[in-house]
Amino acid sequence: MKKIAVYTFFILATTASVAQNSLELLLQASNNESIPYISAEKLRSLQLEEPVVILDTRERKEFETSHIASAKHLGYDFFSLEKMTPYLHAKNTPIVVYCSLGIRSEDIGEKLKKEGFTNIRNLYGGIFEWKNNNLPVVDLEGKATENVHVYNKFWGKWLTKGKKVY
Repeated sequence: MKKIAVYTFFILATTASVAQNSLELLLQASNNESIPYISAEKLRSLQLEEPVVILDTRERKEFETSHIASAKHLGYDFFSLEKMTPYLHAKNTPIVVYCSLGIRSEDIGEKLKKEGFTNIRNLYGGIFEWKNNNLPVVDLEGKATENVHVYNKFWGKWLTKGKKVY
């Protein structure tokens, strides 16, 4: 019986470790970390300390489903710096970009960096990790929601909390 308990513990610990590291492996394979990461917890505390511009780099439908409360929609396919000029007053403005997992947002962060912005961070794990950490998201009316747009089942597997919307 003791052997079964030890074996079961080993299997559960290994499975949890692999699941935790798989997001890290995905991001390592997809990103070059040209834009430093910020964790969901660190962003949450940073919001309380100083003004930070949060840019949602997902497509409009994803943003409309839910987003981080103070986020401004920037998009990905039709990126336009001009759209953000009301929010980006200085080149050293603290900026956090995010998408679903942090892949598209790194691309947008690189574009902002090319434009001379110097204080950019990429939300590690994107809105999925934000929600997985029990942090709130809102709909277009600013009301709290559990809905998160996950695009499809492949990407949706990374969202473990909240309600998946396709």
